[in-house]
Amino acid sequence: MTRAVLNAKRLLCPMPVIRTQDKVKHMHPGEQLEVQCTDPGVMHDIPAWCRINGHKVLETRAGDHEYFIILEVGG
Repeated sequence: MTRAVLNAKRLLCPMPVIRTQDKVKHMHPGEQLEVQCTDPGVMHDIPAWCRINGHKVLETRAGDHEYFIILEVGG
């Protein structure tokens, strides 16, 4: 399965969540999205957004001032 990538680096809250929301609108259930960020707040904000909107967080990673969240689009 291919995974879409969203580069939200150098964006501050709430822009990474808004860009994630915009990208997910054009995706199908079961597809995966990797969100790449530099704002540490996304480690809380995007998983919270996923819970509210029925998406599943598959993985989170942090390192060297970069943060990665992989999510699966819900139905």
